[in-house]
Amino acid sequence: MSTAPARRPRVALFVTCLVDLFRPSVGFAAVKLLEDAGCDVDVPAAQTCCGQPAFNSGDRADARALAEGVIKAFEGYDYVVAPSGSCGGMIKMHYAELFADVPAWKARAEALSAKTFELVSFLADVLGVETTGARFEGTVTYHDSCSGLRELGIREQPRRLLAHVDGLTVKEMQDSDVCCGFGGTFCVKYPDISNHIVEKKVATIAATGAGTLVAGDLGCLMNMAGKLKRAGSPVEARHVAEILAGAKGPAIGEGR
Repeated sequence: MSTAPARRPRVALFVTCLVDLFRPSVGFAAVKLLEDAGCDVDVPAAQTCCGQPAFNSGDRADARALAEGVIKAFEGYDYVVAPSGSCGGMIKMHYAELFADVPAWKARAEALSAKTFELVSFLADVLGVETTGARFEGTVTYHDSCSGLRELGIREQPRRLLAHVDGLTVKEMQDSDVCCGFGGTFCVKYPDISNHIVEKKVATIAATGAGTLVAGDLGCLMNMAGKLKRAGSPVEARHVAEILAGAKGPAIGEGR
């Protein structure tokens, strides 16, 4: 007797504001990785900001309004995946907190939280992907973004997948888990402190001798890429999704 094939999981991609506005190639890379791993991928047109900037600034009313929109747009899927530990962490760890006093919405937030994952974690931990078949010539160093590492436990997953990229060598930087200084609104509120932090970070990046900086959050990458360019460094910056998908094109902050 033949057995019907298992249904492909329906995955909704939470694109994130920064990817949408500054680096759409990360979104396309994420879609490719998910489809190659056997998923049917949708990008809900109704999605908006996850609400994290408002949440971090103490504006719970606007954060809640944005969260309601995200919940409505994404709750009909098997999984929600974001190429960002920061946005993924907001949905997974903080939405239920926003609705602590509204039981019906809290239940919907908890349901969405349970099926929301950061991209690389989803590939490695949920789908069991071991290799993406990509090739990248050169040495890279990996930065662990704060939200991905501390809220979602993402550390070994990107390194495992990068280790199977043909031609790529990972060279660990000192204090890879130390903040880059971006911190969303932190760099706006405390620019001098933020600049001091990123100065130390780019020094540790340069000390590895790697030609490419890789991370899983575009905000961190834009912050570090900007500082590297202002320092005259030749180190390029790329999102881990782009590397794993074999995407070509200019590095972050480079001209076309």
